[in-house]
Amino acid sequence: MREILREPVNEATVWKADRFRGDDSWIFDFTDAHVREIDAALNRLRGSGAGPAGFGRDDFPLDTLAEGLAGQLEELERGRGFSLMRGLPAERYDLDELTAIYWGIGTHLGEGIYQNAQGDLVGHVTDHGNKFEGDDPYKYNIRAYTTTVSIPPHTDSCDLVGLLCVRPAKSGGESAVVSSTALYNEFLATRPDLLEPLYEGFYLDLIGKGTKEKELSHHPIPVFSYWDGKLSCRYNKGQIEHGAKKKQGGLTPLQQEAVDYFRELSVREDLRLEMEFRAGDIQILNNRTTLHSRTGFEDHPEPDRRRLLLRLWLNSFTPRPMAPEFANQLNTGARGAVTVRA
Repeated sequence: MREILREPVNEATVWKADRFRGDDSWIFDFTDAHVREIDAALNRLRGSGAGPAGFGRDDFPLDTLAEGLAGQLEELERGRGFSLMRGLPAERYDLDELTAIYWGIGTHLGEGIYQNAQGDLVGHVTDHGNKFEGDDPYKYNIRAYTTTVSIPPHTDSCDLVGLLCVRPAKSGGESAVVSSTALYNEFLATRPDLLEPLYEGFYLDLIGKGTKEKELSHHPIPVFSYWDGKLSCRYNKGQIEHGAKKKQGGLTPLQQEAVDYFRELSVREDLRLEMEFRAGDIQILNNRTTLHSRTGFEDHPEPDRRRLLLRLWLNSFTPRPMAPEFANQLNTGARGAVTVRA
C-alpha cells in the first residue's frame, strides 16, 4: 500500500473555474511575427524532404515563438496544468501542412509518442464511422474519440496531450478541463474514506491500446498516486468499470462508490472550466494534474466540413515524479507508448 497524502495539495496546479472565467489573460495569442516564423519553419521543412511528423526540434526552428512556448511549458508542468494557444490561421494551410506545423510546435513542448495501434503520431479526433449500439463505444473495443459521443472527464496515458482544432462541429463538441489536484482536495474535505480504493487502483481495459487488441493493464493503475512529494491522477471511469467486469466480475461497492464520487466531483460547475474551440486553437494539458472532457456533437453532412481535431501525445522533457505502478499504464514500461500492431 502506497502512502496516502492526508494534507491538501498546495501548488499552482490547484484551481477552480472562477479563477479563469471572464478573463482571457491565460490564453496565449500567436502574433503576426510568430506566424511568419511558423511559415519560415514550414518552408524550411519542405526543402528538407521531411514528412509531416517524426522530425526533431532542430528541424523546426522558432526563434521568438520558442520563448513563448517555453512559458507555456512552464505553466503546463509547474503551473496551472493547461494552455490554450490561439491565432494560428488554420484556413491558410492544407492538412499535411497543419500536421507539420502542429508536430513542429509539439517538438518544443515534449517528445511525441504513438497513440494508437496504427502507429499514429498525430491522431485524428473525428467521427471515424465506427458502428456500435448505445452510447458506450468501449463495450465494442472502440475508443470514444473516434465517435461523436460525449466523453466525460478523464486523463490520457501520456504526460501531455494536445488538440489542434482544424474544424469545429456543426454544434456541440465543447471542451472542459478540471484540476485533478483541486478535486483531490475536495475528496479530503468531504470523503477521505474513499481515497484508499483509488490509491489501490484498478485493472484498466486498455481498449485496443495494449500489446494485444483486447487486453487489461497487467497491474492495477492507481487513480491517485503520491510519489516524491507530488500527486498525480489517472482516471477513466469506463476503462475502470469495463476492466473490473472482465477481471473480477465488477467493482466492489466501496470501489464503485469511490469511482462514482470522483465522476460527481469532476463535473461540478465550480471545478469545471469550459473552453471554446475555434479553428486554429491549440489546447495542451498536463494529464497528471488535469482532466479533460467534451460534449457530444452533431456534424456537418459534408465530409470536408466535419469536426476534426489533431491530437498529440507527448512525453515531458521533465516529467512529474511518478510511482512505477502509476507510470506504466499501457503494459509498455514507464511512460511507454501504445504498442503499434498495424
